[in-house]
Order: sequence, then C-alpha cells, then structure tokens
Amino acid sequence: MGWELTEAHVEALAIGAGILGTGGGGNPYYGKLYVRRLLRERRRVCIVAPEEVPDDALVVSVGGMGAPTIGIERIHRGDEPLAALRALEQHLGRRATHLVPGEIGGANALRPLAVAALAELPVIDGDGMGRAFPELQMDTFAIYGIPATPAALADIDHNLVVFPHLRDAVTLERYARAVTVQMGGAAGFAFPAMSGAALRRVVIPYTISLAVQLGEAVLAARSEHADPIAAALAVTGGCRLFRGKVIDVERRLAAGFARGSMRIEGLGDDRGSELQIDFQNENLIARRDGQVIAAVPDLICLVDQETAEPVTTEVVRYGLRVAVLGIPAPALLRTPEALAVVGPAAFGYVDVEYQPLPGIYGGDRLAAERGAATQ
Repeated sequence: MGWELTEAHVEALAIGAGILGTGGGGNPYYGKLYVRRLLRERRRVCIVAPEEVPDDALVVSVGGMGAPTIGIERIHRGDEPLAALRALEQHLGRRATHLVPGEIGGANALRPLAVAALAELPVIDGDGMGRAFPELQMDTFAIYGIPATPAALADIDHNLVVFPHLRDAVTLERYARAVTVQMGGAAGFAFPAMSGAALRRVVIPYTISLAVQLGEAVLAARSEHADPIAAALAVTGGCRLFRGKVIDVERRLAAGFARGSMRIEGLGDDRGSELQIDFQNENLIARRDGQVIAAVPDLICLVDQETAEPVTTEVVRYGLRVAVLGIPAPALLRTPEALAVVGPAAFGYVDVEYQPLPGIYGGDRLAAERGAATQ
C-alpha cells in the first residue's frame, strides 16, 4: 500500500512545500539535498494515506523547531529529529510505527522523510497545518485535543530534553522554545504521539501529495515555457493577490522567532499600489494600501514572479520581483476552535476580522476526489 518516494518527488516537494510554507517552515534546500542523498544510498521512504493506518498504530510527529534564519546560517546534522524520536520512544516504552509531518511548510515537510529513511518507517500523507505556523499549539493535533506531551527535543550534539508532562501545547511552546534558544536556536523534535484512530480525526490529509503535485506543476510549466504561477494556482485553488518589487524588509530575531515586515511596490496591473506583509517566521497579514486583503490562517505566499520559486522570509530582500499568492486555508483551520488559535487575533491583530479567501484548499480537494473514487 502507499507509494514510494523518488528523487523526482523530492525535487517537486521542495518547491511545493516552499510555497505552502507561507515563508516559513525553514528553507527546504538543505532538506532536499539530505533526503536526496539518503535515497541515493538506497534507503526507502513509503508514503501512506491516513485511512491505511491501523487504529492501534503509534504515530509520532517529527521535525525541526527554531527560527528560519538560524536554519540557513547553521548547518544541521540532519538526524536531530531521529535522536528526539528515539528519546521519546524510550520514554514511552514503545517504538513508533508511523511518522507524520507537523507542518507541510518548507524544510519541515522534508525532515520527516529523512527520519523515515533512517528509521525505516512509513510517513503519513498529511500533516497538522496544511501550511506552516510559528508556534506548537497552532496545529490541528493540539487544536483538536491530542496531548502535547510527552515530547522530546535534540540538538546538533544530540543533547536531549524530554518533557514527560506539561499542561497543554501553549505551555510546551514556552518551555520548548526556551530550550531551543539554548540549543543554539534550532532543535529536532518528536511530539505529539497518537494512535492511528486519533490521527485520522485530526490530520489534514494528502498534503504531501499536494506539495508534490504543486512542485510538479511548476516544473512542468517552466519546461513548457508556460506560466508557472498560473500552474501553481490551478493546483492550490488560490489566487494572485499582488505583483511587485520588494522595496523594504525589516527583520529581527526575537524570542526564537524571525519577526518583521516587508513592503512591496506594485508593478504591472498593481502599479501605484503598495503591499505590506507582516511575518512571524510565516507571512501573517497582507495589507494593500492599508487595507487587509488576506490574513491567517489563509496562506500568503511569495514566489519569484517569473519562475514561481518560493521566497521564504529569511531570504526575501530588496529588489526581488515577486508575486504574492493567496491560498484558502484547509477546512480544519477555518472552524471556530481553530480560528481561536490561528486566526488574526491569536497573533495580536485583534482589530482584523478573518475573511476567508474564496476556493477550496488543494489537500481538501484531493481528499474529496479520493473519497469519491473509493465509493
């Protein structure tokens, strides 16, 4: 059952996850190189659909935690999340049977694949965000009741920290963020652990497939000299919000996050207007001439205006010509329970009312199509 990851999938996935990461999740380039190397060493990664996971499976989310700027300035070993997984398994007294990404954004879409190759475990075709978010409580696992602990962190030297029990994911975010800062600003994580039955209730399905399809569409459009941005929008169900040149970036590292804002001067049909985007690792709010046109949890994604190559918050700089894409959030992020955690007010924008972008998130579309095909 499932499908096996290939080098071509990894190339496409890095592009798709870079776009879906809304500027965060870590730069996917290093992750792509590491997974590709593991595949060339004849290691295997099997991707399985959520409905294929047994009820009594032990599913663990793995990935990396820290500021994206640290991710490109400091070389990782690559096996930090595996070390965290082994520490969590030792605490639980049981081996994991499946892995699941915490987010499909950026490098954190690729890190679980590396762990899977090293540990010989299958990876769930889905994740807990359908994008990337900066804080631990902002995934559907925590939002819909999966206990955040026990949890484990590992640094580049395999120093390990295990949290046996904390009250909730918000508390884990505070403690784990402080530890990650002391670990040099980047750590591998393993949490939460859940059963297969619980996973199916809370996972955003088919997001690995979505990221691969998105990357494949962009690569095909480039090779055919077609419009890669139009190809990306066709897969994601999104729309083009703005096109222009980056004229200012203010970025700082604060409390383990890359925070700041950017200003984009309009070009073409958007000439004469200006777009400002605020970010906390990920892009949060887009204002055109002072008016909000998109907000979390919808995805605000920067790409190169010619190639649709994703532009993450740690590399965006003056002079880049970009297109800003708006992609509707997954259905599981649009509920009242989710909006209390990932809506604008959760990031301090108490005066911004969330107005959903039109359309259907690509992963939800894939789930509907595959559900219809099995009936």
